[in-house]
Amino acid sequence: MILTSEWVSLGHPDKLADFISCFILDRYLERDPETRFALEVQIKDQHVTLAGEVTSKADFSEDEIASFVRTAVELVGYTPSYQKKFGVENTICGGDILVTQHIGKQSPDIAQGVNAGGFGDQGIFFGMAVNSPETDYMPRDWWLARKIGKHLYDIRYAGIDIKTQVSVDAVDLIGNGKVTEVVVAIPMTEKHFDADVSNAVAFCLGGSRSYQLHINGTGRYVKHGPVGDCGTTGRKLAVDFYGGNCRIGGGSPWTKDGTKADLCLNLLARQYAVDRIKATHNEVEYCAISCRIGSPEISVSMRNQNGIETAAWTETVYPADLIKRFHLKEPRYTQMCRDGLFS
Repeated sequence: MILTSEWVSLGHPDKLADFISCFILDRYLERDPETRFALEVQIKDQHVTLAGEVTSKADFSEDEIASFVRTAVELVGYTPSYQKKFGVENTICGGDILVTQHIGKQSPDIAQGVNAGGFGDQGIFFGMAVNSPETDYMPRDWWLARKIGKHLYDIRYAGIDIKTQVSVDAVDLIGNGKVTEVVVAIPMTEKHFDADVSNAVAFCLGGSRSYQLHINGTGRYVKHGPVGDCGTTGRKLAVDFYGGNCRIGGGSPWTKDGTKADLCLNLLARQYAVDRIKATHNEVEYCAISCRIGSPEISVSMRNQNGIETAAWTETVYPADLIKRFHLKEPRYTQMCRDGLFS
């Protein structure tokens, strides 16, 4: 079977939007660990729109929030020198960002359920783990796509708006088998950088070159970032979770504080799947969790590689306990967004 997954760098407009929201959340948590936060971001050209709800003792001004946005964009790599390299018509610079803000406070209808110890929404959440400690229990095709993409982003001899995709002719659901195809999209001012990309991919794959490599399929990729495409939070869920290997439930884990089930129950589903792998040594374990608004009761279903349910139960899990378990009151959201939710 062919398993395929992709990964995108922080310079991709959608992930840039995720990162901006996470960066702002970290600033709030530094001042007030009890912050309630749900802030969506859209970025096109030099225009950023923030919309959502924030309830916090950290009462930042609009000017301060706008400065957080500009700092986040520059931290990703969209600096004056980077823009000069590609041209103002082809990419952005953090210092030029204009910010429009539509921010209210959390609905009291939702807050009363969260204050009572329940989750802030209903939803379904899926966890996955494969019996492969060397890939952090993640599917190998996803892990390789991430490895190549992060390497290309970190060395930065070309652009930072990067997408990678890896296909594996797998002999099992873990993803063991021959890498058959690698796809890379990376901004480049000169065609001769192709050789550098090829060498970087081979380095990440242990020196092997026995695969098809496609670099910039249209033949030209210079206009990029939010100039080439509008970025919106929560639009790269397959990248954030398990690639092409597992169902995706709930919403985006980014743009939210730890009380939100989209974050904490996705983390719990992953933990249950990893714990089950370590106990059973099966190839793959899946976990499905469902919850309802205002209640701490969840339903859990564990399934093996054949999709057969092996265990099911209901339990009471308070968001506050998950927040403590996963350290979600700490300003670590930009790190999670940069490195991956399950890293």
